[in-house]
Amino acid sequence: MIPRTLFAPEHELFRDTVRRFIAREVTPFHSEWEKDGVVPRALWHKAGAAGLLCCDVPERYGGMDANFLYSTILIEEMARVGATGPTFYLQSDIIAPYLVDFGTEEQKHRWLPKMASGEVVAAIGMSEPSGGSDLQAIQTTARREGDEYVINGQKVFITNGHTADLLILACKTDPKAAGKGVSLVLVETDRPGFERGRRLEKIGCKAQDTAELFFSDLRVPVNNLLGVEGRGFYHLMSQLAQERLVQAIRAVASTEAALQWTLDYVVDRRMFGHTLADFQNTQFKLAEMRAEILAQRVFVDRCVELHLHKKLDTVDAAIAKLLTTELQGKVMDQCLQLFGGWGYMVEFPIARAFVDARMTRIGGGSIEVMKQIIGKDMLPRPPRSKSSE
Repeated sequence: MIPRTLFAPEHELFRDTVRRFIAREVTPFHSEWEKDGVVPRALWHKAGAAGLLCCDVPERYGGMDANFLYSTILIEEMARVGATGPTFYLQSDIIAPYLVDFGTEEQKHRWLPKMASGEVVAAIGMSEPSGGSDLQAIQTTARREGDEYVINGQKVFITNGHTADLLILACKTDPKAAGKGVSLVLVETDRPGFERGRRLEKIGCKAQDTAELFFSDLRVPVNNLLGVEGRGFYHLMSQLAQERLVQAIRAVASTEAALQWTLDYVVDRRMFGHTLADFQNTQFKLAEMRAEILAQRVFVDRCVELHLHKKLDTVDAAIAKLLTTELQGKVMDQCLQLFGGWGYMVEFPIARAFVDARMTRIGGGSIEVMKQIIGKDMLPRPPRSKSSE
């Protein structure tokens, strides 16, 4: 096995802390959370108290001022045990960076310390019933009236939607424009005009709170604008490399775990007087998966390294998400097959990992969108017209 070189001793100490937290506070209860369809708020408070939330947020805003490697460790360890319910990565590595990069000082001081402590759970509202990946076509509006925005519309597939205290909402402040009409607005969920819809039932990730949200003449002050009006689409695009890297990290860690579960099973499972591991077909399948997973592990570690130096571009992040989530689906299918009938039983982790993995090829931008991003980047760019100069 090629040794990993990303992590220093202090990172491994943090990994030990994370593993103990997961063993104590997550794995004993996750199956119950899957039945409930939601993770209790108390877990967020415990994670905040343990220093697991918003690790790379500056200390003056309540974080640890650590680098992305600490987030990487938490993402990996949660993925290894199949804990898809607690969406700490969403709070820490997808939502918090918008506030750090584009928030005013008042917004940062108001929200980031509470997000780091777990007192506030946040969500991001992008997807709508009419489409998820085409952010320029969103229909939720934020109309300016004096010193307020009046928000109308709806969102769907919103992770943490039923739990969230705060939303970063993608709205059209100029409905006639495409990307240049999109703005990001902070919405507190206790405001009149906000309504949570049903908690959506999914085939996998059942402990993950996913909801539809409705906005009817909801009013927020204009100082709830996050970043620059009309620049919301560009603000979103600037964070997508990290969001897709998060998905890639989760995918590789979960495939590594699935391969280990399968190896442990086939070594013990007896068939026709032999163990399942004795058969050449089993050995070939295990070998193929190990080789492919190792190649993706090395690639993703390199992407993390580039990201630490702010050199990971959106195309390479799209490639990472495409390859790793495709491989995740393939590995889960092959591992489940080696488990046979037991692999189809929910009591076995591979069964839950199989259905959970299906979401990763959709969430954070579908693999078809990733292919389009990569393909467009490969083509010669058309010359700029004089009118655009």
